[in-house]
Amino acid sequence: MHFGDFYYPLPANEPVLSYAPGSPEKAALKAAIKELKSAPIDVPMYIGSEEIRTGNTVEIRPPHERKHLLGKFHVGEVKHVTRAINAALKVKDKWAAMSWENRANIFLKAADLLATKYRPYINGTTMLGQSKNAFQAEIDASCELIDFLRFNVHFLSEIYRQQPVSGAGMNNRMEYRPLEGFVFALTPFNFTAIGGNLPTSAAMCGNVVIWKCANTQVYSAQLFMRILKEAGLPDGVINLVFIDGPTIGEVVFNHPDFAGIHFTGSTGVFNRMWETIGRNMPIYKSYPRIVGETGGKDFLIAHKSANPDVVVAALARGAFEYQGQKCSAASRAYIPSNLAAEVKKKLVETVKSMKVGTVEDFTNFVNAVIDEKSFNKLEGYIKGARKRDAKAKIWVGGGCDKTNGYFIEPTIIEATDPYYVTMCEELFGPVLTVYIYDENKFEETLKLVDQTSAYALTGAVIAQDRFAVETATARLRNSAGNFYINDKPTGAVVGQQPFGGARASGTNDKAGSLLNLYRWLSARTIKETFNPPTDYRYPFMLEK
Repeated sequence: MHFGDFYYPLPANEPVLSYAPGSPEKAALKAAIKELKSAPIDVPMYIGSEEIRTGNTVEIRPPHERKHLLGKFHVGEVKHVTRAINAALKVKDKWAAMSWENRANIFLKAADLLATKYRPYINGTTMLGQSKNAFQAEIDASCELIDFLRFNVHFLSEIYRQQPVSGAGMNNRMEYRPLEGFVFALTPFNFTAIGGNLPTSAAMCGNVVIWKCANTQVYSAQLFMRILKEAGLPDGVINLVFIDGPTIGEVVFNHPDFAGIHFTGSTGVFNRMWETIGRNMPIYKSYPRIVGETGGKDFLIAHKSANPDVVVAALARGAFEYQGQKCSAASRAYIPSNLAAEVKKKLVETVKSMKVGTVEDFTNFVNAVIDEKSFNKLEGYIKGARKRDAKAKIWVGGGCDKTNGYFIEPTIIEATDPYYVTMCEELFGPVLTVYIYDENKFEETLKLVDQTSAYALTGAVIAQDRFAVETATARLRNSAGNFYINDKPTGAVVGQQPFGGARASGTNDKAGSLLNLYRWLSARTIKETFNPPTDYRYPFMLEK
């Protein structure tokens, strides 16, 4: 029985540890990495109460150290998708009926486990499996994932408290049900936090989930799955499977109980899924929720009043942290002619100071790109720019080496054509393209920024002139879902900068806010009348 309103107050963001020389967290992280590398692991799929090992395995190797084997994971097939769906639907009613405080505390315990016992391990698996340096792993796999879990509990608690007004003689109330069916969470390689948030945000709302992570994120995903189980997540609520996209899609999108998809990935994949869902609408019990964040071609525009050092720092971090493999990474920059020479000089010097190498050398700023496919794609763009035709030239970087790992030097291309290919297409790597514009044509360049790309995820303006800031904010209103003033266009924090964009960047459902959680709820309004009428006639009808 329930005799209280269980409310979870606004949490504080998880503090970011420094990993400075001699710090206890650095020692713990290095020990965890050593332990993780000491023996390969065997990763099953998690379906209901079972750990499924098919014998069909794929190796897990660090992108920066291809010779080292971290382990293997077992790949499933069609029958495993069906088993996962059945396992989810079997526990659905019981999970939906669980009291809010018991459901919430599972995820709060998982956050606590991440913050303490498993912090060096979730960071270590992310560093080794996804080639992130210690700081990038800390802000992602630890802090952001912990924040998602804690803040989403608070946000959902806020939603549950939102109730309608009751008139005289009645009581109105709202209940927030999970969706009628299962949710499919399809997650990318680049953020362990996204891999954890997409399935748990839906599950927190009472939904059951089929979770497919990217093959290149399995190493950290399997650890988070084990943490959820240790925290008390019932079997079948979230089912982690390793099955290729077309195979799992064929089953999921043709199932009558498909209720929604929570997705981060490419625009092309999202568009095809949307098309399939639309074509299959007669199959489903209800209209599926389609939530997706799909990428970006993110910009930074500097005004002639900008501080050149601020521009350089914003581009150095915004473009090259985590090798530019963030959907929010600064990928195209617009520099005014009056600052161009100084910005170029300082930016080239800055990039030359960046060390590239393995994650275990903590002095390295840049590590490896995720796989050979990404390496080859980026190398192709760089070779194109190396031709030094009239449209592009390389300022710095451009080295590509996959002898031991997939290393791409941080690279800056200057494009004389604002529609040069690397100004328009999403590269997803440590390649920044710069266009120098006439310092007196700021407003014309804002129009260029808005029209160059189909994406609208993140963007930034650097300016000391407040009129310029106001103009850019207004003119670029639809160009970015997350807009930054005098800062890099990356680094959104849960609860502070809810994340998501529109246009070709997705549905802008703002992960890290109430807006996202509403998508995984189906509201029911209940009206109770205390003195119901006993006659159909209204007073106006009593006239003789």
